Amino acid sequence: MNKKKPILVIAAEPFSIFSEILFKTLKKHKLRKPLVIIASFKLLESQMKYLKYKIPFNKIDKNFEIKDLKINALNIINVDLFFSKPFKKISKMSNFYNASSFKLALDIIKNNNFAGLINGPISKKYFLKNNLPGITEYIAKKTNTQKFAMLIYNKKLAVSPITTHIPINKVSKLISKKKIIHHVKLINSFYKKNFNQIPRIAITGLNPHCENNLKNNEEKKIIIPAIKYLKKKSLKIKGPFSADSLFMKENIKKFDVVIGMYHDQVLIPIKTIYNFNAINITLGLPFIRITPDHGPNENMRGKNKSSPESLISAIKFLENR
Repeated sequence: MNKKKPILVIAAEPFSIFSEILFKTLKKHKLRKPLVIIASFKLLESQMKYLKYKIPFNKIDKNFEIKDLKINALNIINVDLFFSKPFKKISKMSNFYNASSFKLALDIIKNNNFAGLINGPISKKYFLKNNLPGITEYIAKKTNTQKFAMLIYNKKLAVSPITTHIPINKVSKLISKKKIIHHVKLINSFYKKNFNQIPRIAITGLNPHCENNLKNNEEKKIIIPAIKYLKKKSLKIKGPFSADSLFMKENIKKFDVVIGMYHDQVLIPIKTIYNFNAINITLGLPFIRITPDHGPNENMRGKNKSSPESLISAIKFLENR
């Protein structure tokens, strides 16, 4: 563990639950690395007052040095946001603030030695343009990353969808043998680098019970050939399995990672099993990027009832890097 590597955090959507779980995290978890927060100083200050927390702030600029950071405070690089109320309705009015925050973070992380990047939630409805389905794809585009993967990680079991935030009627057209192979290799490299292990991987089929009445269904044409190829490369991979029974307790204890063909096929089970005790890691980027496993949760903003467990898990993961 390198204590000198701080963790970079984008507070992101200003009127989400993120400030609340950030404050709760510092109350509940003793930091081992300093947090550098990209956010509006005035907004965080007003939100802290509204939620009745008392956590020290440390104002820094983008050219900070390690000696400028305080481990038991929020080290804040200010991004201006001209709203006075602590919790407003989420809208497109936050877009310039969010875009400025991501741009600043990606510029800073190029020139500094961070343990990784954590970003708070973003409202995809308002922020994303150019047909980008999610923030994973947004950051991949901004960093010119062609091959990337979403890994929802828990040390007991992780899951990863081959396709991410896309409509279900487009999934079959976007899976391929090549894509599955690249996806598995990214996950295998991540586990070898970070945990010094070759992960045991299960891969699902696309169709119910891994079959349909078509002669050349996706299992026969795409998934099984990809698995056969990867087995020849000495990877620990099995499948395809039917997703409706794979996540039973006796089955999942045999694997470290389950790869599914689409988002809800694997994210619904992992959230049901572990609730918020999982983190979303983007593989393939020039740095480790993590998103706590929750959204803006607009209906809960300002209520002081949200769990910080996923953010704590994200910080703990990077504290060990």
